[in-house]
Amino acid sequence: MSFIAGAGLTNIDLLYTGMPRIPSIGEEVYSKGFELQLGGGTPATLINLGRLGIETRIATKLGKDIFSNFAKEKYAENRVEILNLYDGDDIPVNITSAVILKDDRSFITYGRPSMESDSISSELFYKMARGSKITLMQAGSFYDTYAKLHDEGSLLILDMGWEDDMSIEKYKDYLRIADYYTPNRKEALKMTGCSDIDSALDALSEYFDTPVIKLDKDGCIAKVNGEKIFVKSIDSFVNVDSTGAGDAFLAGFSYGVYMERPVDECLLFGNITGGKCVTGVGALTAYLTKKELLKKARKSHE
Repeated sequence: MSFIAGAGLTNIDLLYTGMPRIPSIGEEVYSKGFELQLGGGTPATLINLGRLGIETRIATKLGKDIFSNFAKEKYAENRVEILNLYDGDDIPVNITSAVILKDDRSFITYGRPSMESDSISSELFYKMARGSKITLMQAGSFYDTYAKLHDEGSLLILDMGWEDDMSIEKYKDYLRIADYYTPNRKEALKMTGCSDIDSALDALSEYFDTPVIKLDKDGCIAKVNGEKIFVKSIDSFVNVDSTGAGDAFLAGFSYGVYMERPVDECLLFGNITGGKCVTGVGALTAYLTKKELLKKARKSHE
């Protein structure tokens, strides 16, 4: 078992930077910079893992449009093997126009929030992911596939974005089969219905041997063998744009799990890759190689 797999829609980001403000209706404002990039989500995590030297595979939807062709090139550049689950003439990728201001961001997205599954796509995804050491989970689809992979020995790492109605009751089936779940502070409080981090960590302990909560710029906290541990963020990283930070954290954390490192080191790896991500604009501009990651980790212990 020598690879990491995942399934998710491909996101394309059109990034407008150096904007003085967001234009009002009928106005036109010029940006100082522009970039076309792959966006966040499972694809970004797998690309970052590919950059760390891990074999990765993704089940996604790509068409014949210019955005899908761009995505195919980027996956190939970063050694991510593609299983394409789409055979139509529409644009199946999500396309986001992101306006990056000095202290805030604004988005317009074409597409869907998550990838739906059916019996055919589930079977194809299972065949691709079978034998994976780790499979990245997204709640809301492919449940039977994840459960089958878990029964066969794949570790499952669940990551999901914010939802207004997210709760343990809604996603308890996914929580029960996942080995790890990596919510941020806001997501953990919403998911558990708790008012503080310690209570949320305790609530997640009902489902996970090692519950983890990201504390944004402060670092992350976990419970290991009943004891709480805190791993602080990397002070040397300067935040330019937080897009993709969670996906990058997940890549570093998953790398540590893949390499069978202690939990505190997995969290440190996540803080390093997540911290590096925010030093550039976009989800995949700033990243680390395996050599750079391990060097930064060693230095943090000095």
